[in-house]
Amino acid sequence: MLPYFLGCPSWNEPAWRGSFYPSDLRPADTLAHYVVTFNAVEGNTTFYARPAPLTVQRWAEQMPHGFRFCAKMPRDISHDGDLRDHFAATTDFLQLLAPLGERVAPLWLQLPTSFGPSRLGELLAWLDEFSSRAIAVELRHPAFFAREEDERLLNRSLQERGVERICLDSRALFACTSHDPAVLHAQSKKPRLPLRPTAFSANPQVRFIGGPDLEANQPFLEPWLDKVAAWIEQGLAPYVFLHTPDNHLAAVQALRFHACLTQRLPGLPALATAQVEPEVEQLGLL
Repeated sequence: MLPYFLGCPSWNEPAWRGSFYPSDLRPADTLAHYVVTFNAVEGNTTFYARPAPLTVQRWAEQMPHGFRFCAKMPRDISHDGDLRDHFAATTDFLQLLAPLGERVAPLWLQLPTSFGPSRLGELLAWLDEFSSRAIAVELRHPAFFAREEDERLLNRSLQERGVERICLDSRALFACTSHDPAVLHAQSKKPRLPLRPTAFSANPQVRFIGGPDLEANQPFLEPWLDKVAAWIEQGLAPYVFLHTPDNHLAAVQALRFHACLTQRLPGLPALATAQVEPEVEQLGLL
């Protein structure tokens, strides 16, 4: 069993066929294949749309007990109006995900850039309402990073509640110069914020947004390898999610992260991977 949680933004990525996935893998089978290797996934899909109950039940049947689905709160809850007006909607969403049980941990609340320090009381009221859940929050308002008094109050409030502050590292993405539409799109959408590698509970949260060149990403990953190794040695179980601009290489980046982490922690278990036909060999047959 891994002493930390590792994954990607999603499991249903067609570009992984022929590399991470077998070339003939059916979309319906991607989750079952994904969980063989990774023990966590970002629940990005729930931010945009609530899954059907039958879909959640199917996920529950395919996700192992120790797997972690970091479900994002739907954007109509996190981005529309006052969080205190969405207690009922939050309860309904949690009920929808109930078949997943403890696998929904932590629940992710990703707040918009407009959500600033003046709304901290609103956030804390929401957190207190659902204090029985493991929760992690991603904040994007610049004042939470630039104004010391605002950040200190935020951090103290989260730490008192055992709520993690998600650290998003987009340095590698913005360090690359490219005219590739996927890179330009990612650079237009992802926030560019200072790093805050906090550990307010046993499960620090890291989202690494890399560029399309894995070698160029490596210098930005090196400090995270040291940090994650140190957390594990302290007895913590961090979560690490790897992105690339279009996520075509996210699984490869995650596999690479684990291989590098093994160099720092030699006793780390190897990831289980299925044998697939390399894409380069497929091209050679054409």
